[in-house]
Amino acid sequence: MRGIIIFLLGTLGVIIISSVLLYEDEGEVITIGASTGPFSDMVNFALKPPLEEMGYSVEIVEYTDYVQPNNALDNGDLDANLYQNLTFMDNFNEENGTDLHGLIQVPTAPMGLYSSEFESLEEISNGSEVALPLDPVNSSRGFLTLEEAGLVTISEDANMFAIQEEDITSNNKNLEFVFQDAGQLPRSVDQIGLSLVPGNFALASDMNLDDALVLESMNEYFRNRIVVNTEDKDSEMAEDLIEAAQSEYFDQVIDEEFQGFDKPEEE
Repeated sequence: MRGIIIFLLGTLGVIIISSVLLYEDEGEVITIGASTGPFSDMVNFALKPPLEEMGYSVEIVEYTDYVQPNNALDNGDLDANLYQNLTFMDNFNEENGTDLHGLIQVPTAPMGLYSSEFESLEEISNGSEVALPLDPVNSSRGFLTLEEAGLVTISEDANMFAIQEEDITSNNKNLEFVFQDAGQLPRSVDQIGLSLVPGNFALASDMNLDDALVLESMNEYFRNRIVVNTEDKDSEMAEDLIEAAQSEYFDQVIDEEFQGFDKPEEE
């Protein structure tokens, strides 16, 4: 009996040691959510390698909408996500009672006005329909892009992060606005003829940023960020995410594989 007990204890010890060694070999797991397309590619090809150099095992979860990645982060299914800008995150926190924190800006594909009917802004017909994102933050980006193109004028009193149709004080082409889910907007280029498409959805649909009639001018509020729960903002994981996004490797991959992305100044 004594021999059996010693054998069992020895076997248990081997299992425990093997499990520890396996864990150390894999490293701490970090799970990052990203929208399908360029931002999941950014995590996979630009962010993941430097994190693995630090000893992390990186798991990537892809999403096709703007809600689930934040819900998953809030409930602990994700450690971080990459797909949203600061304004969208703040609005999401306010509307959903979440406590998310933007760590660092990342290069972002700008929204563009695309058309299957017109080759220039001047050719746009009077009364044309134009599709915009459904959510307030990104529809505001769309309206601002139209203003930059000289197609509309927005009231100086408008909330730049929640622009509505009634904030349009002049509409030079009498455009009719159609609001759609962001994932539908690339198809609307052909279906409607004019569509304001966020850069990540444009690239995910094999569209070329250079084909846009106009691209938005981005700022810190509309560039995407790596986001974590606020309780984790000072954690070692958060520090490592920032370090990875500021690494030479990350910057090199962006320059080589993400041409046309708007790059933030160093924070």
